[in-house]
Amino acid sequence: MKRVLMLALLGMFSVGMLSGCNTVAGAGKDMQKAGEKVEDKAKDCSDGKC
Repeated sequence: MKRVLMLALLGMFSVGMLSGCNTVAGAGKDMQKAGEKVEDKAKDCSDGKC
């Protein structure tokens, strides 16, 4: 019984860690897209005609 409980806890912890990694990866992609938009706007405004 103790072994089953430990395996269940390990499985739940692993699923939690994997879903957390996907969330962080998604947030990183969103931040990258936002940074690209800022960079594009900065390039457009570099000549002072914003």
